[in-house]
Amino acid sequence: MLIERLALIGVGLIGGSLARALRAAGTCGYVIGQDIDHDRLERAQGLGIIDEGAPDLGTAVAGADAVVVAVPIGAIRAVFAGIRPGLPIRTLVTDVGSVKGAVVAAARALLGEHLPYVVPGHPIVGAERSGVESSSAQLFAGQRVILTPLPETMRSATERVQAMWESAGAEVEVMEADRHDELLAATSHLPHALACALVNAVIRVGGPEAALRYTAGGFGDLTRIASSSPALWRDIFLANREHLFAALTCFRAEIESLREAIAHDDGEAVLASLWDAKTVRDALAAERRSRGLGTSPSRP
Repeated sequence: MLIERLALIGVGLIGGSLARALRAAGTCGYVIGQDIDHDRLERAQGLGIIDEGAPDLGTAVAGADAVVVAVPIGAIRAVFAGIRPGLPIRTLVTDVGSVKGAVVAAARALLGEHLPYVVPGHPIVGAERSGVESSSAQLFAGQRVILTPLPETMRSATERVQAMWESAGAEVEVMEADRHDELLAATSHLPHALACALVNAVIRVGGPEAALRYTAGGFGDLTRIASSSPALWRDIFLANREHLFAALTCFRAEIESLREAIAHDDGEAVLASLWDAKTVRDALAAERRSRGLGTSPSRP
C-alpha cells in the first residue's frame, strides 16, 4: 500500500475529497484527521472519510508516513510549527495551497531538517460547494496537480507524492515554486481580483441596486468567484503580491489599450482584441471537452 497511515490536516472539500479518492483507489490505509473545527471532524468520521479525529497536530502526525496539509495559506506556518515536534523524520509532508512560495518559506523556517521529505503541491480544482459534506472521490479525476519540490527534496519523496495524486485520478506536473506562483497569479489570482473590481465598479456606477436588478448572465458568469471567502483570498493576494502586482499591471495595460481603441473609434483594433480572446477561450473549452471536464474552468 502506498500510504499506510495518512495524517490529514484540514478536513474540508479538498482534504476530504483526497481521502475519499485514496480510499477508493486502495492506496491508503488508516486516515487520521485534525481540524480546528471539532464538529467538522465528527462529520468527516461519520461519513467514513477519516477513521478518527486527532485532538491536536502532534497527535495527528505521530506514526504517520504521510501528512497532507489542506488548510488556507494563511494557516500554513502555524500548522508547520505545530507538527514539527512530533513529525517522524521520514514522513512525507505535502500541501494543497495555491501560493507555493509562502509554503516553501514556511518549510525552510520551520521544517529545516525535514526538507528532503517536503513536497509542496497544488491541485488546480475546486467545486461550487465547500465543506467536507461536498467532498467527492472523483474531484481530481482528469484534473491537474502541480508539485513544486525544493532543491533539497529527495526524488523518491516527489515520486511518492506524485503517485498519490495519480492514484486519485489527477495529472501531475512538476515545476519550480516561483514559476507556479507566476502562472497562478495570472490564471487564478488575477481573475478573483477582477471579479471583485467588476462588482465594485458596477456598484459605483449604479449602486447596489444595479448589480441586483439590472445584470444578466454574463455578469453572473464573470463575477461568480467574487462570492469566495474574502479572508482566504486576502491571504492569497498578499502571499503572492509580487506576481499578482505584475499580473494586474499587465491587465491594466491591456484594458488601457482596449480603452484607447474605443476612444479613437478604432474598430479593427477592437475586433482584433476580441478575436484574440475568443480564439484562446474556444481552445480552452475544446481542450476541457476532450478531457471530459465540460466547458467551464475549474471552480475555485
